[in-house]
Order: sequence, then C-alpha cells, then structure tokens
Amino acid sequence: MPLNKTLLIYCVGISLSTTVLLSCHNKTSIGYSNSGSNASAEILEDLNIPENFKLLALGDSYTIGQNVCTSCRFPEQLKDSLVVNFDAQDSFSLEIIAQTGWTTTNLISAIEASNPPSDHDLVTLLIGVNNQYQGKPFALYETEFITLVNTAIALADNDPSNLIVVSIPDYAYTPFGQNFNPEYISEQLDVYNLYAENYCQDNGLSYVYITDITRQGLANPELVANDNLHPSGLAYSKFVERILPLALEKLN
Repeated sequence: MPLNKTLLIYCVGISLSTTVLLSCHNKTSIGYSNSGSNASAEILEDLNIPENFKLLALGDSYTIGQNVCTSCRFPEQLKDSLVVNFDAQDSFSLEIIAQTGWTTTNLISAIEASNPPSDHDLVTLLIGVNNQYQGKPFALYETEFITLVNTAIALADNDPSNLIVVSIPDYAYTPFGQNFNPEYISEQLDVYNLYAENYCQDNGLSYVYITDITRQGLANPELVANDNLHPSGLAYSKFVERILPLALEKLN
C-alpha cells in the first residue's frame, strides 16, 4: 500500500468503552459508534489527501503501441482516462515494460533486468502473440504465463486484485495476417486466450477480453495501424473502454 494511503487516526475524547471502527479507502473515512466524534470524522474526510497512483503495463508490441503515437497506446489512454475520473490533485505515473517482438521469455528477462518497484496500484499484462507467431511450444506459454502472472502480482503490491490480464489481439484480421493462413492463426490464438482466461477464472484474477475488437479489422480498416498489422489508436481506445470500469473499481 502506498505511503499516501496511510491512515491518520485522531482519537478525540473517546472513553475506553467506545468502539472505534476504521474503514480503509483511498479517500480515508472514519466512523465512530460515539456520535460525539462525528466532528473528528468530518475533519478527516475534509483533509482530502492527494494520492499518487502507480501504474505498470507489461507486454509486447500491443502494449508499447507499435506504429501509433505515444499517447495513443492503450496504457497511456488508460492513464488519461483515469485522470479525468479522479480529483485534480491526484496524480498518475505510468511505467511500461514492453517491446515489439517479445515472447513470454523475453518479458520475464526484461522484468528481471528492469527490477521495477513492487508497489504499483494497478498492473496490466498482455502477452503471448509472439509465442504463437514464432512457433514456440504452447507448453512454454502455459508455464511462463503463470510465471508472469505471479511476477505481476508481486509488482502489484502483492495484491492479486491489482492485476488485469488482457486477452491477445487477433492479427489474422489485418492485411498482414491475411497472408499467413488466417483461420489457423485465429484457432491458435483462441487456445492461448482460453488458457489465460481459464487460469484467471480459476485463480480469481481479472481478465478483459478484447480480441473480438481486433477481429473487426478487415471490416473496419480504421482499427488497424498504418503498418497493416497492429491495432490503431482507435482500436486501443476501444480496449480502454472495456478495461477502464474495472480499473476504476480497483483504484476506488
């Protein structure tokens, strides 16, 4: 838990028999069974202490936003969307560990090399497409996906509820993907995504499915970046529409 979430507890004229109820929230509120202490509770609520939320995005080209502007990639759009839903005095910092072409193996190594802090309020994980594209054994993904989930949780203040796993987009529905047996690509990515979804469900983790958005890429070319392969800024905005409600729930 970040330091700015530390509770400031004022005990004002409370007898030994008084029960004190503390409620932890990102905007601290305290209630007392003694009605005479309401004034103290109101003072605490009025403090409205500014908060700094730390975000971390882990992934590959779909996280770093290949061929879109920096502010167009989905982690940046998510951060910007969060900002407008919080008090002006609150702040958000974003760290991205992602690179085009990374497999699960590459991401594990990069996290180890970066050695990021472990106090993030929200972590997203989107990985696996390059395992499929590069023909890596599916068993490798099965093992390393779990490793990455556990690593992500550790970086999310060791709180599983601070993690959001995002499904793998389907590049079969792009001009580039049409050159590589698109039906087979979609079938394989369904296997990857089903595995991730089932693992998340079995372990009480949040999972957001966005693959269907990218499967509109041929019907709506505006969803594809100018490299004819990766999602566009518009597609990422649709990712965020699905991720944002869950992120707000976790941070409030």
